Amino acid sequence: MEQFVEFIGNHLVLSSMWLITVGAVIFYHQRTGSKAVGPQQAVKLINRSNAIVLDIRDKKEFDTGHIVDSINIPLAKLDQRITELQKHKEKPVVVVCKQGQHSADAAKKLQAAGHAEVFKLSGGLTEWKAQSMPLIQK
Repeated sequence: MEQFVEFIGNHLVLSSMWLITVGAVIFYHQRTGSKAVGPQQAVKLINRSNAIVLDIRDKKEFDTGHIVDSINIPLAKLDQRITELQKHKEKPVVVVCKQGQHSADAAKKLQAAGHAEVFKLSGGLTEWKAQSMPLIQK
């Protein structure tokens, strides 16, 4: 412990920058506002809370395999088609993309539209497949 305190004292600028970076990362994750859930937690939300699954991948990717009863609205068209989800406002929404990178953007848009419970599937459909969860294929 003494060495840690001595290191901080000797490298005050480096230590300060590290704290600022950690603070910025925490702040960023809190600002995104959407909570991430894994495939198992998503299944619980779907089964217990009647959560809606919103797949924001393109139609072509959606047709190669998707979660049962998921609604496909591509991210590029979400602003125009967000009214289609108005009837599901009281239900939790799980947003799914290919790898979990774009679902935060869609989650923000849904929260701005008045959806209270919005979750993003961490790892996206790639993680869903990796855990051998069921998919519907056309």
